[in-house]
Amino acid sequence: MSAQTSPAEKGLNPGLMCQESYACSGTDEAVFECDECCSLQCLRCEEELHRQERLRNHERIRLKPGHVPYCDPCKGTNGHSPGIRQRAAVRCQTCKINLCLECQKRTHSGGNKRRHPITVYHVTKIQELLEEEELDEETRRKKMTEKVVSFLLVDENEEIQVTNEEDFIRKLDCKPDQHLKVVSIFGNTGDGKSHTLNHTFFYGREVFKTSPAQESCTVGVWAAYDPVHKVAVIDTEGLLGATVNLSQRTRLLLKVLAISDLVIYRTHADRLHNDLFKFLGDASEAYLKHFTKELKATTARCGLDVPLSTLGPAVIIFHETVHTQLLGSDHPSEVPEKLIQDRFRKLGRFPEAFSSIHYKGTRTYNPPTDFSGLRRALEQQLENNTTRSPRHPGVIFKALKALSDRFSGEIPDDQMAHSSFFPDEYFTCSSLCLSCGAGCKNSMNHGKEGVPHEAKSRCRYSHQYDNRVYTCKACYERGKEVSVVPKTSASTDSPWMGLAKYAWSGYVIECPNCGVVYRSRQYWFGNQDPVDTVVRTEIVHVWPGTDGFLKDNNNAAQRLLDGMNFMAQSVSELSLGPTKAVTSWLTDQIAPAYWRPNSQILSCNKCATSFKDNDTKHHCRACGEGFCDSCSSKTRPVPERGWGPAPVRVCDNCYEARNVQLDVTEAQADDEGGTLIARKVGEAVQSTLGAVVTAIDIPLGLVKDAARPAYWVPDHEILHCHNCRKEFSIKLSKHHCRACGQGFCDECSHDRRAVPSRGWDHPVRVCFNCNKKPAETPSLMTGKRLLC
Repeated sequence: MSAQTSPAEKGLNPGLMCQESYACSGTDEAVFECDECCSLQCLRCEEELHRQERLRNHERIRLKPGHVPYCDPCKGTNGHSPGIRQRAAVRCQTCKINLCLECQKRTHSGGNKRRHPITVYHVTKIQELLEEEELDEETRRKKMTEKVVSFLLVDENEEIQVTNEEDFIRKLDCKPDQHLKVVSIFGNTGDGKSHTLNHTFFYGREVFKTSPAQESCTVGVWAAYDPVHKVAVIDTEGLLGATVNLSQRTRLLLKVLAISDLVIYRTHADRLHNDLFKFLGDASEAYLKHFTKELKATTARCGLDVPLSTLGPAVIIFHETVHTQLLGSDHPSEVPEKLIQDRFRKLGRFPEAFSSIHYKGTRTYNPPTDFSGLRRALEQQLENNTTRSPRHPGVIFKALKALSDRFSGEIPDDQMAHSSFFPDEYFTCSSLCLSCGAGCKNSMNHGKEGVPHEAKSRCRYSHQYDNRVYTCKACYERGKEVSVVPKTSASTDSPWMGLAKYAWSGYVIECPNCGVVYRSRQYWFGNQDPVDTVVRTEIVHVWPGTDGFLKDNNNAAQRLLDGMNFMAQSVSELSLGPTKAVTSWLTDQIAPAYWRPNSQILSCNKCATSFKDNDTKHHCRACGEGFCDSCSSKTRPVPERGWGPAPVRVCDNCYEARNVQLDVTEAQADDEGGTLIARKVGEAVQSTLGAVVTAIDIPLGLVKDAARPAYWVPDHEILHCHNCRKEFSIKLSKHHCRACGQGFCDECSHDRRAVPSRGWDHPVRVCFNCNKKPAETPSLMTGKRLLC
């Protein structure tokens, strides 16, 4: 433009001129506006510019009479709704840019720019265009929300009503890769929460149900997707309205708050009540205490890129009054947010979990309520991504699912002290120690992750539960804490040898690391208490459902019955006379290592006479071979085999070689010494085996209850198999699992494995479920003690 014909100097608004000056030097009239080039262009410049490959796909519009261009610097964020670009009010001839009034004030109100010549666009035309565009934008938004419907996300019993992540996205009706935020609303029942969401996000459409009735129209948690602001909108049940499951419903509110990015607290009271501040303060404390840790664990467990717990949501308190002034109106020098913080401090509540707290009030002299201020405050907060970033809808569902799985279960309302909106009982384990009554301090459902119960205080001893446990003193001094239990036998002993040793030298205490550290009757006199020598004691908590503290001695009688039952089966299988079969079996079980087993002795080692079924086989105590009675009738001391100075049975050849010392290594002697004790006991009781065999003929059911370990379910209480639920009868026998003590049929308990924690060091009958559990090791047994 030439200075002589400048329309700015004449104060007129003629046809717009080309702003590119690419082919025309800025002298031609503008015909097109290119939004991506941010300029008005004449025919020649438009054609030359967009002939280039990189500019070919730019969108251009042909100018109409009275056209007003957009403001070049601003993007529609100066207090205006997102998506609405501002029309220019003036054009700076020196800077060659179009400016709205806000940008002109900001950029040309001082310095040399104040003197730049400007072209003023027609104000009336600008206003008409702005109103037309805003009307078009609102129409477009209304059309986008026409098909939005809400759905029940979580019911009043805290049960999620969508089956999985895909179902959640389908009901939300958004794209799986869409990044969105979550906005939820809280408040007392009857304060118009659903009405507020409908008018703020959906232009008055009843997406969330409203009702003039006295009963609450929102039960549970409902959700809908706002495609305009790209947010998941959540409507919650009102406070102070529920009469059933009050505690669970209140806990549900905190789960919703935890997954939200922005929280609206709606109140219709003329003055802000203390309940508002107590609710937000208690919610903040509970969020930091219980939810932050779980949300971090969910982030790690699900491999999410977006952290879920950097800070809690932002809060907007939407306060609608009728007869009173808004907060801060009578104190113009103080902002409402400062007054709110003062109220929190006076009530002893500290909302530290929330990223920010804002106040937005409106006074309704005549209905309807004006929600435009709330909408602008929401849009401003949603654009702020400094603390909470948008995320995929799948991430939102995973967070809600994790919190629901962790914090669930019934809460008895009659036992709750409602001094707080969110007491610890809503989120911590409800188990109480049976001995001292102390509560578990861990979060709900911690057992699903293998975390044991734990209390803040120490427990007291209870004779009923015998909750005293022993740990190996030597291991403790080495920095390890290993649990030990008094047992009838060491884990290295065979079942019958262990019982024989128990009869001879009492119970044992065996450490997985140190071996057998104590025998109660190791000496004829002067045996010391194990607490004074080898173990240390600790009183531990007794939690419901745990195995308790049964000592291994309790199953000694049952182990004897199991042995007798096995002997009876052996007798039946061998078709022999009971006395000989039992004697032979017992001899093999407790025989020294150098003895030849009875099953391998078919004839006398000297005269070669074959043994018949009722013939007696004798072992030479010196060489260990089998002989008939006539070839092993002599006796002499065999101290080199550990039999001491007393004469014992030997064969003729060993008797004649009595002056020749047998070559027995020290290792053999040590190995044989342990078994000789059992053998001596065995020889002492062999004369009474007739009575034992007679006992086999007695039905075992008559003595099973007397021998039953304390953790076994009594036979008369077992009516069905604990696994398959088959009813027991004469033909279907009952069997106890040695691990859990429940009753099973043979098909459901045919597996065999050792159960050291119950005192069964050798494979015994266990049920199908217990057999699937990891095998017990010393470290696992230590962990089991800590569980208590």
